[in-house]
Amino acid sequence: MVNLGLLAIEIFIILIVLIILLSGIKVVKEWERIPVLVLGRFRGLKGPGIVYVIPFISQIPFRISTRLQALAFRTEQSLTKDNVPVVVDAVMYYQPVDLQKVVLSVENYNVATQLAAETTLREVIGQTVLDEVLAERDKVAALARNIIDSKTEAWGVKVTAVEIRNVEIPHDLVEAMSRQAQAERERRARVTLAEAEFQAAQKMVEAANLYKDHDEAFMLRWMNMIYELGMEGKNTLMLIPVNLPAAGPISGSPLGVFGIQKMEELMQSQPKQAESEQKKT
Repeated sequence: MVNLGLLAIEIFIILIVLIILLSGIKVVKEWERIPVLVLGRFRGLKGPGIVYVIPFISQIPFRISTRLQALAFRTEQSLTKDNVPVVVDAVMYYQPVDLQKVVLSVENYNVATQLAAETTLREVIGQTVLDEVLAERDKVAALARNIIDSKTEAWGVKVTAVEIRNVEIPHDLVEAMSRQAQAERERRARVTLAEAEFQAAQKMVEAANLYKDHDEAFMLRWMNMIYELGMEGKNTLMLIPVNLPAAGPISGSPLGVFGIQKMEELMQSQPKQAESEQKKT
């Protein structure tokens, strides 16, 4: 019985030792690296693949991903250069490049990079007017990226891009900008209409001069207008006097260029002439 008890204890101890020894086996992915600290001192980076770390003596503080990482962040309400409060949503892309600096120069490179991005973007917004923030987002983002990259370079992180997703401004200012844009569109529409009227007036003057010199063209145009009126609908009724003279100036005709107007004046003068003849008789 004693021998069996000692054997069981030995087996148990052996199992414990094996578990401890096997606990030092680590599997590191292709895009990961692990820093190894031996008795508190940095001994380098290991990975990828299967690596062995001596238990209790060696320590792995964290794993570092060498892939490009995206970080969405949102600044607090900040004032632009022209004192307009805005809130900016942005995305930053960064990647660890100097892993030894990532381990030794900063405690948590992810948190440090995020805080540096937020504070830097606020500084850039404070140096820019609202119109530039809204219209030149790429320029503002590029300036912020350069400043953030200069800060994160000290701890081995490379910032590849910063993109501004949204800029929130006060609601009353949005309404004012909308009214301004609407007024600008109305101004452009009126200018365009005035230019069209001016060009149309020029063409009408040219056409009038052409009709003035060519009686036949004026007559053909008059006939075409009557034809177009007749083609507008099947039930269109046009009353044309039988004694309607030809439109336009005709040799021997008392009508001028505006034939209808002259005809009306002539028709109005005929009753007066009739009355004067009756009085004479």
